Amino acid sequence: MGARTARRVVGVTGVAATARIGARADGRGGTSLPVLEGDGPLALRRTRGSDAEARVMLVGAMSGPLGGDRFAVEADVADGARLRVGSAAATIALPGQAKGESRYDVRLSVSDGGELHWLPEQLISARGSDLYVATRADLGAGARLVLREEQVLGRAGEDPGRLTSRLTVRIAGRPVLDQELSCGPGAPGGWDGPAGLSGHRAVGQLVVVRPEFATHPVAPRVLAENAALVPLPGPAALVTAVAPDALILRRLLDEALASLT
Repeated sequence: MGARTARRVVGVTGVAATARIGARADGRGGTSLPVLEGDGPLALRRTRGSDAEARVMLVGAMSGPLGGDRFAVEADVADGARLRVGSAAATIALPGQAKGESRYDVRLSVSDGGELHWLPEQLISARGSDLYVATRADLGAGARLVLREEQVLGRAGEDPGRLTSRLTVRIAGRPVLDQELSCGPGAPGGWDGPAGLSGHRAVGQLVVVRPEFATHPVAPRVLAENAALVPLPGPAALVTAVAPDALILRRLLDEALASLT
């Protein structure tokens, strides 16, 4: 396993940093991490996993993202490798001295026969922040994926910042999901109305891709008062949920994942 320094540039417009993870089958039934790069605000730590699965924790070594920051995390999982990625704590988008929107890009790639569980903690949009999050997952036809996203609008008793989140999933080059949610000051009208979050302050989605869903697709159903499951084109399913707070949202998504696996 190698560890190298990620690109990190500080300027008047904020911090730019990229972290990278590469997972490969080690030939003995396990998973090696020949690429594990992280520094500054995007530190990576390998943690104890199972015999077949490697586990990595994303550790926030600095506050942020702040205004003007540009963060990116990339994970590439090869055939036969299994990787689980989490984070040590919630990510908090904050206003900063640099003006303008901050950006957080997540780029995931899973080859045929690879498996990735992408399970970070919540993203909290603090008052005065302006963050655009773009998550893209490109999967082989026989890849497996569990991807969880959770956004919390404001800290306790606080109005939210501006948050825009786009999630794109492609399987064998075919788009199966492309959705965008924008909340907070300046977002398109209706985001907090009955057709949007309806006063809730936590929103999340869970994408599960399993080859067996191609022949046995999941049935659409309501999972709880504020959570629903729908099949996606190909071997994939999507759970969406809203909740009053992060704890209830996590419970809804955990229960949904248990029902799918």
